[in-house]
Amino acid sequence: MNLKDHIRQIPDFPKPGINFFDISTLIGHPKAWKTAVDQLAEVLGGYKPDYVAGIDARGFLVAAPLGIALDCGVLMLRKPGKLPGETISQPYELEYGSDAIEIQHDAVKAGDTVVLVDDLLATGGTMAAAISLLKGSGAEVPAAACLIELTFLNGRSRFDIPCHTLAAYDSE
Repeated sequence: MNLKDHIRQIPDFPKPGINFFDISTLIGHPKAWKTAVDQLAEVLGGYKPDYVAGIDARGFLVAAPLGIALDCGVLMLRKPGKLPGETISQPYELEYGSDAIEIQHDAVKAGDTVVLVDDLLATGGTMAAAISLLKGSGAEVPAAACLIELTFLNGRSRFDIPCHTLAAYDSE
C-alpha cells in the first residue's frame, strides 16, 4: 500500500506558501492507518522500548496505537503549561521564534529505553529538542520515527540517532 495515497496536501495552510501535509485522511482510512502503525512497529520493535514518546499533539496519535503494538508505555511530550505537576523543559529555536517542550519530571527513569515518534519531520528542531529532553531525563533514545519526512529541509541533520520515516517528500 502506498501511504502517500492517503496523505492529503493542503496548499497555503496555515499561511501562504506553506504546503500542509494532512494525516487526517491517513488515520481516517482504517487499512492505511493499520499499515502505517504496523510498519512503524516493525522498524521500532527491534529497539525493545520501554516507552514510545509522542510529540505534542499529532505525535500522540502515532504513539498511542504504537505503544499497544509494541506492548510498552506511552509518554507525552507537550508544549509548556500543558502537563500537570512538576515538569522538565527543553527550549528550542524555530524559524520564527522560540518554543519549548516538556515532560513530567518522573515520567522516565535512568536507563529507560524510549523511542520517539511524531507525524512529520521538517526542519528537525522539535525532534532535536525532544531527544535532548529525553536524554537529559536519563532515558536511552536509540531511534525516532515519523510518518512523513520533508527531506528537502534536511531536518535529520539536527540530531544523531536513526530516524525511520514511512513517506518522504523531496520537494514542496
